[in-house]
Amino acid sequence: MSLNRKFFAGLFAAVLGGGAAAWATNLSGPEEFRKDVRPILQNFCFDCHADGAKKGSVAFDEFKSDQAMLADRELWLHVLNNLRAGLMPPAKRDQPTKEQKEIVERWIKRSVFAADPQNPDPGRVTIRRLNRTEYHNTIRDLLGVDFDTGTAFPPDDTGHGFDNIGDVLTLSPMLLEKYVVAANQIITEAVPMVSRVLPEQIVGGREFVGGGELMRGRDGRPPRRGGLQLSYYQPAAVTNLFDVKIAGKYGLGVSLMVNEKYVDDVFDYNKCRLIFRVDGKELLREEYSWEGGKPYHYDYETDWTAGKHELAFELQPLTTNERTRTLSMQITSVKISGPQAQAHWVQPKDYEKFFPRPVPAGARARRDYARELLGDFARRAFRRPPETRTLDRLVNLAESIYSQPGKTFEAGVAQGMVAVLSSPRFLFLEERAEVAAIKLPAATKSYPFIDEFSLASRLSYFLWSSMPDDELMQLAKKNALRKNLNAQIARMLADQRSQAFVKDFIGQWLRTRDIESIQLEPRSVLQREREFAPEIERHRQRLRELNDKRAEQVTAAERVERENLRASFRRRLGTLPPVEMNAELRLAMRLETEKTFDYLLRADRSLLELIDSDYTFLNERLAKHYGITNVFGDELRLVKLPAGSPRGGVLTQGSVLGVTSNPTRTSPVKRGVFILDNILGTPPPPPPPNIPQLEDAANKITGHVPSLRETLAVHRENALCSSCHNRMDPLGLALENFNALGMWRDQEYGTPIDATGKLITGESFNNIRDLKHILATNHAEDFYRTVTEKLLIYSLGRGLDYYDVETSDQIVARIEAANGRVSALIAGVVESAAFQKTRVTEESETGSKVKIRSQVDAEMKL
Repeated sequence: MSLNRKFFAGLFAAVLGGGAAAWATNLSGPEEFRKDVRPILQNFCFDCHADGAKKGSVAFDEFKSDQAMLADRELWLHVLNNLRAGLMPPAKRDQPTKEQKEIVERWIKRSVFAADPQNPDPGRVTIRRLNRTEYHNTIRDLLGVDFDTGTAFPPDDTGHGFDNIGDVLTLSPMLLEKYVVAANQIITEAVPMVSRVLPEQIVGGREFVGGGELMRGRDGRPPRRGGLQLSYYQPAAVTNLFDVKIAGKYGLGVSLMVNEKYVDDVFDYNKCRLIFRVDGKELLREEYSWEGGKPYHYDYETDWTAGKHELAFELQPLTTNERTRTLSMQITSVKISGPQAQAHWVQPKDYEKFFPRPVPAGARARRDYARELLGDFARRAFRRPPETRTLDRLVNLAESIYSQPGKTFEAGVAQGMVAVLSSPRFLFLEERAEVAAIKLPAATKSYPFIDEFSLASRLSYFLWSSMPDDELMQLAKKNALRKNLNAQIARMLADQRSQAFVKDFIGQWLRTRDIESIQLEPRSVLQREREFAPEIERHRQRLRELNDKRAEQVTAAERVERENLRASFRRRLGTLPPVEMNAELRLAMRLETEKTFDYLLRADRSLLELIDSDYTFLNERLAKHYGITNVFGDELRLVKLPAGSPRGGVLTQGSVLGVTSNPTRTSPVKRGVFILDNILGTPPPPPPPNIPQLEDAANKITGHVPSLRETLAVHRENALCSSCHNRMDPLGLALENFNALGMWRDQEYGTPIDATGKLITGESFNNIRDLKHILATNHAEDFYRTVTEKLLIYSLGRGLDYYDVETSDQIVARIEAANGRVSALIAGVVESAAFQKTRVTEESETGSKVKIRSQVDAEMKL
């Protein structure tokens, strides 16, 4: 019995109380509905959803037939979700007992969804292509090339909150062309095209030493960009002694770049002169002005004897103007090529990695060698052994290149590799059903396991966002991967590549990767924490009026008035505490959330600590931003929070607070929606059209600047708005003590923050600490189900539907039995039918691949 089957057998016995027996009934679905389910609905739901009432367009007594009732799976999925979340019946109405809820749930799952606990439906899987992250990581692990997919390919579309969803990862003709171009660039960079090359050595800019002013940043450290940077404003001279082993002719390639550290409104007219000498002989003398980020390259030749030779740069300032941009000359590198005589040429870098044996002389031996090399490369790139006809075409392509006059064997093999990287078999995650490796019992014939090569790919792209390594591939080849799943999960999570799982899953589920690019205006945010001043608002309105006028309409007196108003606002803003949402702070915010999840993952702690905990991860910069003392250094580390701290858990971290805010203020609506969607798993529907703007409600409040709580209260008076806002607003308002920058505040416009509220499920709270406690205790199962569904979507590359409810429920039961430990979630997903099996039979699987295979054939012929 495989590990997968052992898991299911134990789970059914423990959770379902004896497996299928708990589901057994002699009644048909319609008969059970009339006998057991309808009376419950009649007692608790018919007031709003029957007998002429049709709230939400739902009526339980208007089905035209039993078949129509059972066929409306979307309705019953909605009923199931609302019943479990406690949204229906409303908290103020009488509530069904736990046993009554279980009767309705069981009937929906068994009769409507036709769920079988012992043979869950694995659902459909769309063949999907690699997204940009997966492509980058795969190329890195396959060839060792750090390819920039961010500039080479357009952004990936997202579905269900993630960018690895097969239904949206389409392949247009233009994108296919980009993949072919990328394949050529990657292979050209990685694979040697010849067996011998001119020797090259690089002398980096930082290998030059001497006197002068090294450009430094605001923190006093050298700039992070590579190379040695010399200031435009101070004389400098730096040298390097290069040791020549063999006399001969050498080429010198000098790479420079002009940089600027700070950009102001004033143009910098300063200039400098740079001189480059070799053994005292001047080869370069050029003048440079401001050319931000512009590279320069110069090539020279020289005859050298054996021994040490001096390379020297001298920078001479030419002007003494005031420093306005802090210009610098960057010595990037000097590339030394030689000796140029062919007798001294060497193998290219990584030659033996791609060509481990000498190239044979005979045509047959060359073809066999090409087949060996391309077969191994295609096996790794396709993530399974290539078919014979595919490998034949690759070898034919290589042979057609290297047999041409002037072409090398290496160039022919490289062209075959380009074809591999351009193939749909590489670009798409193709999965096949297992047939002979495991003999399935008759009850599971409709849902065969995917083969072990497909399982290896599912596992690696789930936990690494990259291709399977050799160990996974060897286990798959031996049909031994399923037998070793626990060991492989542990090994893969211990590998550095699993950081991709943490970054990609958390960054998209909790949207924390957006914090590094989202627009936030610190001064405007902090201005709201000042006491309301009516004259300031009048001045602000007047300045808007003057700014909106065309230049020719503004009188001289109005120009003076405008400048006075601007000066007044600048003085007022200048008294605000300095806060800079720079790249370092934003990165620390993102890493705080990622490290929190990473800590739970590595230490196998409870998932509920994502909601409420007594610690977080901080460095000195982020701790200062939060007002937490005694944290020093740049590295983020686990910090125990003071007793009574409102921090702890992802909801109070700067990344989440920032991405759920507007640029100038908090947004209780966005924050409420975030909690409903990502914590409780009950996202509200999209707002109806022509809904009034929130700002319109604020206009009805006079005499003072209304708080967001007051504004939302007026907004909820609109019947179109109330139903959703009654769910969202209390959750979002509980976070109002945190401004849009993630900093704590006690008031807005001089009015104390009111963070009290009551959930639609009935629980009351006084502050965010109370709310987090309620979510982590009363709604733990909701959170387990939410994170399970999010992780299933991410791991499967597809959205979920009614047929996934049984799989999700089994994983949630496993998490609850393990007290919320992350290992139960990961193992539950990997061992689930949705992850391990497929609806596709061997016969239909072959037919479903016809289109992909034809694409491959056409590409190979080209």
